[in-house]
This record gives sequence, structure tokens and C-alpha cells, in this order.
Amino acid sequence: MEKRIISTEVNKEEAKVENSLRPRKLDDYIGQEKIKSMLSIFMNAAKERKEPLDHVLLYGPPGLGKTTLSEIIANEMGVHIKITSGPAIQKPGEMAAILSNLSEGDLLFIDEIHRLNKQVEEVLYPAMEDYAIDIVIGKGQTARALRINLPKFTLIGATTRAGLLSSPLRDRFGVLYHMEFYTDEELKNIILQSAKKLDVEIELDAAMELAGRSRGTPRLANRLLKRVRDFAEVKSDGKISKEVVDKALSLLEIDSMGLDKTDRDLLLTIINNFAGGPVGLDTLAASLGEDTGTIEDVYEPYLVKTDLIHITPKGRVATQKAYLHFNIPYPEN
Repeated sequence: MEKRIISTEVNKEEAKVENSLRPRKLDDYIGQEKIKSMLSIFMNAAKERKEPLDHVLLYGPPGLGKTTLSEIIANEMGVHIKITSGPAIQKPGEMAAILSNLSEGDLLFIDEIHRLNKQVEEVLYPAMEDYAIDIVIGKGQTARALRINLPKFTLIGATTRAGLLSSPLRDRFGVLYHMEFYTDEELKNIILQSAKKLDVEIELDAAMELAGRSRGTPRLANRLLKRVRDFAEVKSDGKISKEVVDKALSLLEIDSMGLDKTDRDLLLTIINNFAGGPVGLDTLAASLGEDTGTIEDVYEPYLVKTDLIHITPKGRVATQKAYLHFNIPYPEN
């Protein structure tokens, strides 16, 4: 899969800049109002009881602020946060070491928690329920089980694939939240906030235009803002206007709906090669030269969200909205 600017996965080279744009307080966090209001209640109650916050599971597409929200929770609770990811923990002993090094009240954030292997996951069960881990010392007939008590901590799990979590793990989270895509108005406010931190001047209509092409995702909004800022500094007077946004994103091949060349190729393949569908996933993947998993996990979610394709039992179907986007007559049948 080629690297796409509209990808919502974080890039290593932009991680430091992205971190500087993240809000530090719940009041500064834009969007996810329902989650914020409930978290505020739960955190205040936990602080009054002088207890750690209950374990939290955040799930939803990448780039919506799961890591940012976890860091805010740590700041608001006044505790340290340890950040790791499911693929990084390969052995039960590694998980046991991480848990035993936590201090009272600390927050452990595990990104992509659905990718923990079964043996590592089982270490979490007693840790989450009883704040203890069970280890086996010795081998054979001399082996004996030993329980080690842990400090009380809060686990925050983040996943883009909640359906892949095992039931025993999912049931041990006391608070589960689905992160929603952001509205254009919320993204506009995020862009204005980020522009202020980046010390770049941007007009309101330019921020709104940028928000409309950001696919409902703050990470992508901030990435596009930085690319448009570069264009404005080199090709204009440094100020971001709506005209500058149009020219910059045209060069980046991002259209008015936030679609890039890959998205358009997928839609046009369904429309032109398969008469609008239905077309099976395997057939579509072969036509595009892509992996079926990449199409399902990377390309399709936004196209489904924006009602450009429908996924039916017979296959993928391009909608009337997709035809209109390309100014192609919609077949009557």
C-alpha cells in the first residue's frame, strides 16, 4: 500500500509536532462531548473517594484522539501515564514487568489492545480484577504458583477493532466509549486552535474548507493544515485563505469530499468496470492490485460513512451519491 497523505495512521516524523498540538486539559479538548461529560463525573468521583479511575476502553477509527484523551485523563487525575501497544508486548513476562513497575494510581495506556496475544492477555485478567499477577516459579514437580500484589492502577485500552477483543477482556473494562467522527464545525475549531499554536494566520472560511476535507478526523485535519501552511509560506504571503487551501489540496489530489486518488480509483473501478456493482471483495481487490484486508480496514470505512458505497451480501455497490460526485449519469436500473 502506498503512503497516503489522507491516511489516519500517525507518521513517525510528525509524532513530535502532533504531540505539541494536543490539548492538556479536558476543557480544551474539542469534540466527543458525551464522553467528556461522563469522564468528568467519573474522574471527580474517583478523586473524591481517593481511588483510581475504573478501567476504560476507547474504540473507534484511528486519529480520533484516543491517546490524547488518555493523556488528559492522566493530567486531570494527577497521575503518571505509561504508554505501550499490543504488538510491542510479546511475552507474559514483559506484561508482568510493566505492571509491577507501576505506582499507586498510575495509568497504563495500551494502544491496539486487540493485538495482544492470548498468553499476555491472560496476565491482565487478575491484574484488572484483583490488582495482582500470578507467576509460576520452577519447573516440573518443583513448580509453584506465586501471587504478587500490584498497586491499584487504571488501564486504558484503545482499539480500532473492538470486535476482535475477547469477551473476557472486554468484560473487565468498567467504562466503554465509542469515539465518533467529528463534525466539520468541531474540526474547524480544532484547526483554528492548532493554527494558533503553529503561529499561522488562517481565515475562517479557509478553516471550514479544510475541515470539510479532513474526513471527520482531527489527526488528518492537523496534517493537512501543516501541508497547506507550507504551501502558503512558499507560494503566497503565509496567510491561509480559502483560495490557498483549494490550490494546495488540488496539488495533493484531495478533492472536495476529502477523497484522494486511491479512493477515486476504487469508486471508478466499481462504476466503470462492474457497472456500479455489486462486486465481490476478492474481485475488487484483484482489479485494484490491493489486499482485501487493506480495502476493508483502510479504504472502505470512510466511503461507507459518506454513503459513497454500500456493502451488501452480494458485494460492493456504488451509490447514486458516488455517481453524482463524478458527474456520471446514474443508471435507472
